[in-house]
Amino acid sequence: MAILITNIKELIQAGDNPGPKIAGAAMSTLPTIRNGWLYIENDRIRDYGEMPADEMELKNLTSGYIGFKSEGNRAEGSGSPPPVTIINAAGKMVFPAFCDSHTHLVYAGSREIEYIDKIRGLSYEEIARRGGGILNSAARLHDASEEELVMQALARLREIMMLGTGAVEIKSGYGLSVEDELKMLRVIKKLKSLTPVTIVPTFLGAHALPAGFKGNRKAFVDMVISEMIPLVAAEGLADFIDVFCDRGFFTVTDTDRILNAGMKYGMRPKIHANELANSGGIQVGVKYNALSVDHLEFTGDTEIQCLLGSDTMPTILPGAAFFLGMKYAPVRKMIEAGLPVAMASDFNPGSSPSGNMQFILSMACIKYKMIPAEAIHAVTLNGAYAMGLSDDYGSISRGKVANVFITCPIPTVEYMPYAYGSNKVETVILNGKVVSPVFT
Repeated sequence: MAILITNIKELIQAGDNPGPKIAGAAMSTLPTIRNGWLYIENDRIRDYGEMPADEMELKNLTSGYIGFKSEGNRAEGSGSPPPVTIINAAGKMVFPAFCDSHTHLVYAGSREIEYIDKIRGLSYEEIARRGGGILNSAARLHDASEEELVMQALARLREIMMLGTGAVEIKSGYGLSVEDELKMLRVIKKLKSLTPVTIVPTFLGAHALPAGFKGNRKAFVDMVISEMIPLVAAEGLADFIDVFCDRGFFTVTDTDRILNAGMKYGMRPKIHANELANSGGIQVGVKYNALSVDHLEFTGDTEIQCLLGSDTMPTILPGAAFFLGMKYAPVRKMIEAGLPVAMASDFNPGSSPSGNMQFILSMACIKYKMIPAEAIHAVTLNGAYAMGLSDDYGSISRGKVANVFITCPIPTVEYMPYAYGSNKVETVILNGKVVSPVFT
């Protein structure tokens, strides 16, 4: 199967060897090709370039890939190309699909009643102390079957896919018991076989302290280490291990123990850090070479210096800060210091009930004062890096997986974050195939 997209108004983030991530001042430069074409074969991006001016070349282009000026890029021994579907993208742009590196989209039911509590002035921590928040979701998940959880999650995956997301990390963490954490992770594994969206599973057993362990956090941490982690690893259910290292949740000491245990089973760390206070989560994340540290509302000079020179991606979750009315992470200061920044949705029922990465792109510009080029890097290549996927995802490069979307007719690249209330995605192509909202 092959797809040839022609007359592309602008091909966004197109270029070979972009590197695994974009940092600092380099984030302000966005490579694009005006009046371009893109050739996809099977599940990979094979070639791209500027549309030819000569009519004969254009005829060759629209009748198939053989004879076109970039034929030399075809892999040796590939023979004749497969039948080509031609898409005329006149007036439209092509972007790499969004890479959403932090979600909790497997959950049972919504929490809009807590939303009313938030409106009335209760804080995230106050709601949690009343048995709301994560504990509420844990109780609902316990009562739901795997089949119910799969069906609910598929609906959310369909929605984010048609909004342009092609790769997503999904965390556990609403189980809070051995049985229910495994149930969540098995649901995530099942979803991987049912959707064209690339899914990265993360084990977040230490998301909150269950009611039955109130006053005995050490016993729960012991259970995560001695029971949960070995079982998760035995079934191969998670690529990463995460801890909510923050005030009122898990301490640096707890986090240190859990990450050490997970790493022994081959799970690389990711951290919820510094959402509620200067928790030390960033430092412990860097200490253990976490792939990302996420949230980061409370980030100062010490934390920025700690991140500089590390391989850890600072990941900002605008939806949660917006929904909870929290302070915003100092993104401009991070970029000006030379750091890379990723942006993710934090799609979850309590603090960010949306997986719309177009909205996150807009928030990056509106609330964090990122210019559009920086924001696009943050939701594509840097997001892919934060999932360990940037070798294959996050940019339009020869040999990468063909995860792209075609916009509606739009005037400029800047229009994508500017028009924050509308869906600008017209066609989604994942793994080299045009997808529909109905999974088969």
